[in-house]
Amino acid sequence: MIHRIYEYLLLREIITPPHEICFMLTVLDLRSAPERIAEVVQWAGEVSGIEMLTFHIDTDDISCVLPFINDLKGVSGFSHLHLHIGEEYYEEGVGLPVLIVVGRSGREEITESIKKIAEEGILPSDVDEDLIESHLTFRSAPDLIIKTGGSYLTDFLIWQSVYSELFFLDVNWEYFRKTDFLRAIRDFQSRARRFGA
Repeated sequence: MIHRIYEYLLLREIITPPHEICFMLTVLDLRSAPERIAEVVQWAGEVSGIEMLTFHIDTDDISCVLPFINDLKGVSGFSHLHLHIGEEYYEEGVGLPVLIVVGRSGREEITESIKKIAEEGILPSDVDEDLIESHLTFRSAPDLIIKTGGSYLTDFLIWQSVYSELFFLDVNWEYFRKTDFLRAIRDFQSRARRFGA
């Protein structure tokens, strides 16, 4: 009961939420609470102004995620899911865009982008930020990155997240609650973003 009252009060304080939010998870996070991704998507649906959610699951062994595929695909029941697992891509559903990426790194993505540019025969003098961005796989540019269970971040979206705000929680993913989610958003809107200035 107390949590619901606190949730209500937090929701009332949210005026300018981030448009895009990214969660950086591990396989251990997924294993401990595979249903939490779907819950977070539903929570986000209650906050006007959130336009996209991204979840990165950091792993070198994609097979570790296979037992949880149904949990991941289940998100498409109430969102527009874009699921990348290695070279496999799955898209389904309507609603809030949700990007789930398993096992891809930002370094790999930038390397692939540069290879594509080279294959197109573009002169080095014509390469600029816009050109590189147009060749990236993931167009998400999160305003806020949330990391539960400590301060270790992956290099996922390393290019796109250069101006992202970071929010670290000591609480593990398994115990991540709606109040934690709303507190992160409230914290975000209190920050003065500089965008590199």
